Amino acid sequence: MKLPFLDHSPRVAVVRLQGVIAPRANGLAGPTLSAAALDPVLERAFGLKRLAAVMLAVNSPGGSPAQSSLIAARIRQLAERKKVPVIACVEDAAASGGYWLACAADEIIADPASIIGSVGVISAGFGFEEAIARLGIERRLVTAGEDKSFLDPFRPVDPAQQERLRDLMEALHQEFITWVEARRGTRLRPEGEPLFTGRFWTGRRALELGLVDGLGDLRGEVNRRFGEKARIIPLGARRPRLPWRLLSGASLDPAAAVDGALAAAEARATWGRIGL
Repeated sequence: MKLPFLDHSPRVAVVRLQGVIAPRANGLAGPTLSAAALDPVLERAFGLKRLAAVMLAVNSPGGSPAQSSLIAARIRQLAERKKVPVIACVEDAAASGGYWLACAADEIIADPASIIGSVGVISAGFGFEEAIARLGIERRLVTAGEDKSFLDPFRPVDPAQQERLRDLMEALHQEFITWVEARRGTRLRPEGEPLFTGRFWTGRRALELGLVDGLGDLRGEVNRRFGEKARIIPLGARRPRLPWRLLSGASLDPAAAVDGALAAAEARATWGRIGL
């Protein structure tokens, strides 16, 4: 009989970082990652006794830059406070904001077929001014402040606003680059191939470029580093109980349903940008 208080095998917490990174969850969009939802999960992970390491199982195409930054900063705060190593193991993708999260780890391990990189910023939208004109709809908008209707999709494109948007995106891009360079340092090996254009690579090529530190999988890394007797403790956000789980993302509010559909479409588009 194995008594828990006599079990001295090392513990490895596994935190799953899967889905699009967004400030709030939407059931129709699939799993999402936010700083608020992950904070209690990270607290539990780093609070385990006899903790040998925290492993991040990363599978994300990116999303919100702010949420990516908040989550990564929280991981570093806890890692430095607890003096615990953090290893990221990439599954399908650590792209864009997903790579931002992976860089919070001390080491990044990827599958040879993982998608890695996409260090860039993107903004996408639609213009409806001609559509509403054909339908005979008049747009009525009153603002106080000349920039309050910034990028209104029901008005023609304003070159000055487009330039302002590019400035904002360049600033965010530089934040991303600064983070990657600070975390990866001299391990980066561009070899004449620019790393920060939004391009992405397979895990094997990313290893050659210094974007990751090795090839492998989570369980194999745990066994190699801590032995086969290491105890893996998976942690994740608590799922709602039945029947609420079945109703996740459902709503009788038409506006909420439209929002959910748009969120699902955006999630699919985010994965689609990296071919997944």
